[in-house]
Formats: sequence, structure tokens, C-alpha cells
Amino acid sequence: MAKKKMLLMKGNEALAEAAIQAGCRFYAGYPITPQNEIPEYLSKRMPEAKGVFIQAESEIASINMVYGASAAGVRAMTSSSGPGISLKQETISFLAGAELPAVIINIQRGGPGLGNITASQADYFQAVKGGGHGDYKCIVFSPFNVQEMWDLTMRAFDKADAYRMPVIILGDGVVGQMMEPFHPTKYVRPGLPEKDWILDGCRGREPRVIRTLFVGSGELEKQNILLQKKYVLIRKKEVMFDAYDIEDAELVVVAFGIAARIALSAVKELRRKGKKVGLFRPVTLFPFPEKQIADIADRKKRFIVVEMNAGQMVEDVRLAVNGKADVLFYGRPGGAVFNPEELYRKIKAAYPRVAGTAG
Repeated sequence: MAKKKMLLMKGNEALAEAAIQAGCRFYAGYPITPQNEIPEYLSKRMPEAKGVFIQAESEIASINMVYGASAAGVRAMTSSSGPGISLKQETISFLAGAELPAVIINIQRGGPGLGNITASQADYFQAVKGGGHGDYKCIVFSPFNVQEMWDLTMRAFDKADAYRMPVIILGDGVVGQMMEPFHPTKYVRPGLPEKDWILDGCRGREPRVIRTLFVGSGELEKQNILLQKKYVLIRKKEVMFDAYDIEDAELVVVAFGIAARIALSAVKELRRKGKKVGLFRPVTLFPFPEKQIADIADRKKRFIVVEMNAGQMVEDVRLAVNGKADVLFYGRPGGAVFNPEELYRKIKAAYPRVAGTAG
């Protein structure tokens, strides 16, 4: 059997190359740490791929350029970090309202405000709940290693086109900056609907219109109902998660992204010490794996949610559990990154105790 080819790259660079391989041919962005390797890498590779790279004058300009490129039928992407993503929110709402596909990368840093440049997971609400105006959703992927930075980026472009909507990769400063080997899986384009809505000139056919302004009586409600039907379908078909040692677990750790990567080390050590601990990792944050968490809660597990923020995904876990089990929380906000030893102690302290036994 032939050996699989491996590459050694930073997470940000692997993501950027995956975008090229998936057919992204337009990128517009603006520098901000800790995602700067993405535009740096694409400034060289995009022209080589006969695509367009633009360092725009601002975050707002870059996302509007992506809107235009998408309307013309091009696979388009932008990237930034927390404060820059905040500036892009209006046009992300426009993309959703106009049903335009785009991929938006957020390599998170500490906040609120300008915060700092260390890793964080404080943009969960912004990504998952819709940071702009109106009733809309984005598919949100959460990679926890460089392999997933590659794989989920390719998937993001396909899902953006399949559902005609913006898709977010919610990374962070650790997974973006760290370097590790990964297998560069070959991109295989799935069967996708023809883009019969793009603005590519109307000689010989009826003109097309892409819009987000619906002022006729009942028009906007009708458009919103269509969007909500799409989101219901996505909840049914697109949930992704990983589970480790869940079946006999008396305590289930729930974590996403790099927090899950760190928590997994603590869970493995606790298993070696005889503690029945498991890890549940949502890979899609929208659609959120609420049914799977509810099923675990039916078996009377106790949960501890671990996040690099003050408590955001924990709200969705509590909604999914719906009072059927205890849901504890441990988080560190402001760009603080915990280590496996710290999580080992916190998870061990949350382990259910049986009366008359040592902890």
C-alpha cells in the first residue's frame, strides 16, 4: 500500500491552500493578527492559480468585494479576526439575504474591543447566532487541528454553493498558528446545482436581479420563510460531531475547536486513572448537534462545558440537555489559553462522587 503524502504547514497556510484547491478564485481581505498568514500566502498563490487577490482598504470594503465576486459566480473568500469580522457583519447579513455563497474565515483573538492577539473562542455568539441584522444563519465549522483546517475549508465552499449561503470557518489563534503534519486530501467536486442565478451578462436571456431589499407587500416575509426552510433542512442533513469514550462515561466534557484538542489530552489521562470520562466535540456549531447531546442526557450523564470564553456554547448545551442532567462550565475569557493539566484538575473536580468513596 502506497504511503499517504504528508505536508507540514501552519494551520492558516493549510487553510489558504485548501481554498485554492477547492476552486476559490477571488480573495479580498485586510491584515489583522492572528490570521495574517492567510492573505500573505494567497497573495502569492492566487495569481499563480489565475485568480484575483486584493488587499482591500478596509474590512468593510473586502466583504463587499466578496459579495460582488459571488454574484458573478466566482468562489470567493475573505478572512479576518474578531474586530474585523465585526465590521463585516452588515454584508454577511446581505449575503444571507441575497442567498449568495461565500466563505468567511475567523481566526479568533481575545475581545471585546480590540482585545489582544492571543487565541480565544469568544466569537461563538457572533458566528452562530447571526452577528448582523435579521433572521439568518451561517453554517459554522470549527476545526481542531490542521487536518481539519484543510478538510473543512474544502467542505465550506461546497456547502456554500449547495445552499447558496455564507459559511464560516471559526478557528482561533492556536490552530491557525500551529504547525503540524497533515494529509492533503485531494479535492473532489461534488455534484452541485448550476449557478443559474449569477450576473454574467444577459444577452439572449432575461435579465437577472440579486437583491436584499424586498418592499412589496409580504415579499420580505416570504423570503424569510424560504430561508428558514433552508435552515431546517441544514439542521437535518449537515450536523457533524466527534465523540470519544462516551458510551460508559459518567462525565461528558463538551468542547469545540482547540479547547476540545486540549481537553482530549485531559480526558485520556483521566481514563488512565480509572475515571469514566468522555468528550463530545461539535464540529458544526450551526447546525448544532442538539439531538445527539439530548440523547446522551437521556442516559443521565453529567456534563462539563469547556470554552476559551466566559460561557457561550454552554447556553446551547443547556438548551439541548433541557434539565435532564447537570451542566457545569469552565472557561477562561480574554485570550487566556488553558493547558491539559489545568483541565485535568477542573474535570476531575467535576467528576460525580459516590457517597463513601474517595474522590
